[in-house]
Amino acid sequence: MKRKDTPVNLDIDGKLAVVTGAAGGLGTATAQVLAEEGVKLFLTDTSEEALAEAVDKLGDAVVGHLAGDLSKDADVLALEQRVGPLGGADILVHMAGITGAKGDPLEMSYDEWFECWNVNFMSAVRMTKVFVPGMVQKGWGRVVFTVSENAVQPYPDEAVYNASKAALLSYTKALSQPYGPKGVLVNAVMPAFIESPMTDGMMEKRAEAEGVSVDEAVESFLEEERPYLTLKRRGQADEVAVVAALLCSNRANFTNGSAWRADGGAVASINT
Repeated sequence: MKRKDTPVNLDIDGKLAVVTGAAGGLGTATAQVLAEEGVKLFLTDTSEEALAEAVDKLGDAVVGHLAGDLSKDADVLALEQRVGPLGGADILVHMAGITGAKGDPLEMSYDEWFECWNVNFMSAVRMTKVFVPGMVQKGWGRVVFTVSENAVQPYPDEAVYNASKAALLSYTKALSQPYGPKGVLVNAVMPAFIESPMTDGMMEKRAEAEGVSVDEAVESFLEEERPYLTLKRRGQADEVAVVAALLCSNRANFTNGSAWRADGGAVASINT
């Protein structure tokens, strides 16, 4: 499946990447770019049906897949047992996540806080605990987390999501410090308002609440909620995927503990 006319050789041909959230827009798009660079793929997501569609789309690059819930230790261990015989992961692209409950921060239940925390943050901890040690043994590895603009620019009605992504950004930096010197580079990609099933759902709810079309809901959302998103549109999954793939590569050998924005300008500050 490797594309022969790739303009920049990422120099990761033959590596094995575990991609979580692989049936989602960002996950599938990133897996596609990696496949074009000759990377072998092991895919995981919660839905067997959606995962099968991603496997079919990505073709021969996929060497294995497993549906599972990464908020559960048993499912992560099952994934490790399937990947181990393939030689272990060289690359972990962790894109699994949920938006979580929305509303007044003080009205969120403890269960709502814990659900988002467990899926968005603790799943990353679980995955790195099982896969990073093998990368250390090889002396080479890449970990790429999907954070969010919310990690550095929190929105008041998305408090549970903000907290989980801010923690994941902090974990990116913390993990990079001891493991970068061992050959495992840890970075994050930071997208904002990407066209995906997640934001489709958000905009459909907004359209229904306001009595307008989805396109009009997107337009009003950009105007009222994302004034710094200067490109005035939702991003595309492949526009984030190329950034994530670069961070997986041997072309990013001096990049560790960083967060790369692919946000259309949505974050107002310049400090990350």
